[in-house]
Amino acid sequence: MIYLDNNATTRPDDAVVERVRDSVGEAFGNPSSVHALGQQTRAAIDEARASVAELVGCRDREITFTGSGTEATNTLLRGLASKRAGRIVTTVVEHDATHRTVETLGESGRDVAFLPVDESGRLSPETMREALDEDAAVVSVIWANNETGVLNDVASLAEVCREKGVPLHVDATQMVGKLPVDLHAVGCDAATFSPHKFHGLKGVGCLYVRRGLRVPPLVVGGPQERDRRGGTENVVGILAAGVAAETSPDRIAAAGDTAAKRDRLEQSLVDALPDVRINGLDADRLPNTSNIAFKGVQAEALLMLMNEAGVCASAGAACSSGSLEPSRVLLAMGVPEPWAFGSIRLSLSRETTDAEVGDAIRIISESVTRLRRVMPVAA
Repeated sequence: MIYLDNNATTRPDDAVVERVRDSVGEAFGNPSSVHALGQQTRAAIDEARASVAELVGCRDREITFTGSGTEATNTLLRGLASKRAGRIVTTVVEHDATHRTVETLGESGRDVAFLPVDESGRLSPETMREALDEDAAVVSVIWANNETGVLNDVASLAEVCREKGVPLHVDATQMVGKLPVDLHAVGCDAATFSPHKFHGLKGVGCLYVRRGLRVPPLVVGGPQERDRRGGTENVVGILAAGVAAETSPDRIAAAGDTAAKRDRLEQSLVDALPDVRINGLDADRLPNTSNIAFKGVQAEALLMLMNEAGVCASAGAACSSGSLEPSRVLLAMGVPEPWAFGSIRLSLSRETTDAEVGDAIRIISESVTRLRRVMPVAA
């Protein structure tokens, strides 16, 4: 199989698999226990926390491990909403972890705002500044869009939030492990991400909260994670996260090679087929991500043909796959429905080979051509 769905999840790094193998049998002590085996496990978790903190440019104590990136986002947004009055502000192109959480808070009576973006999917600092003229409890913005790879200028957005005295949460899920991240330098107050997006394991999320900002726990019932998240830790997943963080710099260093393969994939499809567009092409994007639209083609049908031929991809967020509706992210960017219905996401990794890119170009081209014979592109 040619795996082009790395924004959904990544293959665990070989070093991660080896660490998991060792830790299952060795680091079995409960890290909350005071005996030697428990403290041995606690020390291993602290070491993993330090590695994750170093990867994203923050202090060890500012990282809390949760059960997923979605849980981390819920913890942050619901926690601040419970302690701070005012509007909850986000954008129309967020991942569902943010979008649905803010929607739910709105349904419960909170004042919420979904800010518009430009045609590339970016939020402008001016739009944010206008929205923050009213009292706000928290702002939540995606750093690298999970569907298009488009990057927001979070440093500029953080500056606006500081001017207004409003904490900024950044969804860094797709950013961490693909490009350099320095949360302290960026100036955000909180960030969330998940190690399975950078060759760790599923079942672990990471919540960064800057020192001094208090966020009550979402999950209570135990003193774990310095009372920030109750429940016995997923030790294996956390140790795997530490190794994934340690091996990430090499993958980040290869971002240029990954971008070159992505660009070859895009340009070859544009050259080979009529009525093709790259969504978000004119913006800064993740080096591995392409959201490519084939007018007159149903994305779901195209993905099924690709899968039969051995190419794994998706039509956007993996948790939204199977929906027959066009992506709300693309519609918010102003992508016309005939194009949005035919948009798929191709996300590479350092492991993607030149030969796989060549085979993917052929398979996608053949699949699109086959579908268009059945249903010609409308004029």
